Amino acid sequence: MAVVPEAPIAILLIEDDDSIATPLAEGLTRAHFSVTVARSGTEGLAGAPGADLVLLDLGLPDVDGADVCRLLLARSDTPIIVLTARGDERDRVRLLEMGADDYVVKPFGFRELVARIGAVLRRSNAALVGATESDRKVQEFTRLRIDHRSRRVDVEGREIALSRKEFDLLARLAETPGAVVRRERILEEVWDEHWWGSTKTLDVHIASLRKKLGDAAFIATIRGVGYRLDDHE
Repeated sequence: MAVVPEAPIAILLIEDDDSIATPLAEGLTRAHFSVTVARSGTEGLAGAPGADLVLLDLGLPDVDGADVCRLLLARSDTPIIVLTARGDERDRVRLLEMGADDYVVKPFGFRELVARIGAVLRRSNAALVGATESDRKVQEFTRLRIDHRSRRVDVEGREIALSRKEFDLLARLAETPGAVVRRERILEEVWDEHWWGSTKTLDVHIASLRKKLGDAAFIATIRGVGYRLDDHE
């Protein structure tokens, strides 16, 4: 009986600059990815449903890259890596808060990008199929309820809409409620053990998570160490 090879991972590259899109698509194809190039936000949104991962440039000719990111995240859990210029720090923060999985700063090395793609896909796959039985549970605190099966969070009976990364961060802190989790451990387990980006990414997500939970006291900062999940009146 013949063995059917696995289909290559499908990457949607949304990039209007041919001087970047063409060599990048060729390189990713040589790296055994299946690549589709969309040269506008509209084209990218139309082609997104079949992608395993999206590489999204912010400077698109028709639709703001942040709007494309928001629409993609509203439609599916497909991982998104943002391609950004050095001067786009506020945009990077906004997109990470919105739920983008990672970003790379132009000009970037091809090997770095492939490493980031691999890391994001590993995290995404682990979230989908790698959960243990202990992860498939409902945790109920004084005001906070976390349903790991449906990835839903309620505060005093009110459901809170969290991005994928925000939920993963909260779930990690909830593994040991009341105990401090070191920053390095959070970055290793929620992002990646070989995280390339700025550690400020964690601070951005903590701030966004506190805002959505409606009470900063849910997550205590232990200066120079890490964070702790508290849930008390």
